[in-house]
Amino acid sequence: MYVPFSHLPANARLWIYGINKTLNEQERSAIKEDLTAFLTQWTAHQQSLEASFLIPYDAFIVIALNENKTTASGCSIDASIHFLQQLEKKYSIALFDRMQVAIKHSDTIERHSLAAFKEQVKAGICTKETVVFNNLVNTKEAFESSWETPAYLSWHKRFFE
Repeated sequence: MYVPFSHLPANARLWIYGINKTLNEQERSAIKEDLTAFLTQWTAHQQSLEASFLIPYDAFIVIALNENKTTASGCSIDASIHFLQQLEKKYSIALFDRMQVAIKHSDTIERHSLAAFKEQVKAGICTKETVVFNNLVNTKEAFESSWETPAYLSWHKRFFE
């Protein structure tokens, strides 16, 4: 069952998918409708899942699940992946590129390949203070406190050592 993101507890389980482009208003609106419809009927072992989503900066899809009520099963996670793959095809976007690094400059999101990010670090363009998105955070609380973070506080720090 879909619920507003603010209604989920701090320990809600979270998955973050970077989008390979910035969505326009029409794409964002359509994807919100699709996500709402999917989460409204999302289940695990015929039990409704209390879930929500965000589309921050029109550049990420964040899905959150209240596992205090019902935990995700392998089949329910597979269903969410299949749904996201359908979104990729429908909107000509990529959501599963784990070799993409997103950087925040003011309110602009830049996307770079991991190799390009490494080169920017070597060149001093990206520093330990560069704000990056740590898409490995896996709870609502971690998302709200440390998703947007200086590179030295996330997995990106290994490129500065």
